[in-house]
Amino acid sequence: MPQVFNVYCDESCHLEHDRQKVMVLGAIWCPFEKARETAQAIRDIKEKHGLGRDFEIKWTKVSPGKIDFYIDLINYFFAEPDLHFRALIVADKNKLHHEAYSQSHDEWYFKMYFTMLKAIFRPNASYRIYLDIKDTRSAPKVRKLQDVLCNNAYDFSREIIQKVQTVRSHEVEQIQLADLLIGAVAYANRNLSGSSAKQRLVEIIRERTGYSLTRSTLYREDKLNLFLWTPQELDV
Repeated sequence: MPQVFNVYCDESCHLEHDRQKVMVLGAIWCPFEKARETAQAIRDIKEKHGLGRDFEIKWTKVSPGKIDFYIDLINYFFAEPDLHFRALIVADKNKLHHEAYSQSHDEWYFKMYFTMLKAIFRPNASYRIYLDIKDTRSAPKVRKLQDVLCNNAYDFSREIIQKVQTVRSHEVEQIQLADLLIGAVAYANRNLSGSSAKQRLVEIIRERTGYSLTRSTLYREDKLNLFLWTPQELDV
């Protein structure tokens, strides 16, 4: 039987007109049989710091008052060999020219999701992909994403990409951890420095990886894998 992996996805500033230049798509993945164990470990860290099990980890919540909690989460990610992270960074959405490629922003978005995820997939394994539910349009977007992923992997029987479904992030610890790592990568790529707590987390990740977080890593980097995507320049 092929090994099964759970893949937990989230995103930052993916909308076309949100007035943010930088977009980050990211995913944490782990073996299916380790999913409950890693979720429980994250809940234990919450309880260690006096937070309820239902406290939702989010990059936007990072503050000096909870910095030790977030440092523990980052350190847990790096200490846990079964957890892996990949992110695709779009440095400047203002440079996109969808009309030149006869595509909508949504169509481009699905292409980026495939580009982000394809480095994770192995032909001798199976994947169950979970995305944070964003809006009422989530169901058709999920069906479209699974179609794109399966077609590109020649997985017409859906044995590799077993399912793609939306979940509520406050119920899934791994998506919350993905949100934290995506937030750190986005913060670094926006060259922000207004929060000492967020800056500290970015520096810890840089120290643990040796990466700037603003450049692509090696394609086969297995722990924290980054891909800086840039659009083709148009001839004018």
